[in-house]
Amino acid sequence: MFSFELLAKEEKARAGRLVTPHGSIETPSFVAVGTQATVKSVSVEDLCEIGSQVIIANCYHLHLQPGEDLVEKMGGLHRFMGWQRPLMTDSGGFQIFSLGAGKEHGVGKVASIFPEEKDRGGHLSSRKGKTLAKVDEDGVEFVSYLDGSRHRFTPERVIQIERKLGADIILVLDECTSPLHGYDYTRKAMERTHRWALRALEAFRRMSDKRQALFGIVQGGAYQDLRQESATFIAEQVFDGYAIGGSLGSSKEDMHRVLEWTIPLLPQHRPRHLLGIGEIEDIFQVVRRGLDLFDCVAPTRMARTGTVFVREAKRFRINILNAQFKDDPLPIDEGCKCHTCCNYSRAYLRHLFMAKEPLAIRLATIHNLHFLESLMARIRAAIKEGRLGELEREWLC
Repeated sequence: MFSFELLAKEEKARAGRLVTPHGSIETPSFVAVGTQATVKSVSVEDLCEIGSQVIIANCYHLHLQPGEDLVEKMGGLHRFMGWQRPLMTDSGGFQIFSLGAGKEHGVGKVASIFPEEKDRGGHLSSRKGKTLAKVDEDGVEFVSYLDGSRHRFTPERVIQIERKLGADIILVLDECTSPLHGYDYTRKAMERTHRWALRALEAFRRMSDKRQALFGIVQGGAYQDLRQESATFIAEQVFDGYAIGGSLGSSKEDMHRVLEWTIPLLPQHRPRHLLGIGEIEDIFQVVRRGLDLFDCVAPTRMARTGTVFVREAKRFRINILNAQFKDDPLPIDEGCKCHTCCNYSRAYLRHLFMAKEPLAIRLATIHNLHFLESLMARIRAAIKEGRLGELEREWLC
């Protein structure tokens, strides 16, 4: 029901095929984020036309609403959301950070997960707030951001929730640390994550009916000895795949070092997933270091503010709300074949955003996701043909 095959390599970069009960994923692949059983503002029909291969939802958010019991009653997550291609579910580990230390430290996806890098407004962090997550050895207690109710997540409970949701690939509960956590706390969190991984693996063996694959998660922050210790420990466990999570440091350079410490210690014959990274400038960096899957909210989040991908632009993006596009008859990107670029101009898309028409967000999201999927297809072809380095130079130079 689940298998992974390497089809080609170029140095450390890999092209492969990940087979699940709901179809195959050609890797390396971008994973669209559908936190609450939807990729924001687009339909599954849009995603199929775009060429999206796999979506990742979040068991914490789906537990809060509509609840895993209802999803199971409706036939599982695939049937519930009308998506018949591969699905993943994250465990809620990121929410331990985002609702816990992320609020205390003022760091998170609202701004940048890399504190040394300013967001577009020039700010180093998001606003600090009161924690909504408390961690102990047994698990984590969340205070719902919806109604203030309390919810207990343990490694075993998360496996039970994900079992009911029914995704093809599920992740263990881990403790995602903040880039502002020190060495001692990062070690404690890593060791707790390892103990949780063993408990999750045992619960999965008891509950699984072989239609799901379980991924372990490497932690350890931006500390070399911890990352290598965690990668070694998690790799020794019999998981179906391996994810790299947690703090990747305070900058993109830190992230690259973390990956170089970690990836060589993970099994060659299993898929590797990087949690939470996926901007255009990051893609070549993570692919040529040997990653197979990665997810990120950036393409859809940027689309909602009018930021769209363009190959011939600084950082591969423009903001369509800028006045220079008011009477621009060109598509967003002249080389793009997405529905938006084939039918609409920059001027029209800008008009929709200025008029606050919901269609604006849908059209921008379709473009951003299609742009990414097209790039990933080129990357896969380039690895198979031994010319990834050439493609990278074409894009980045």
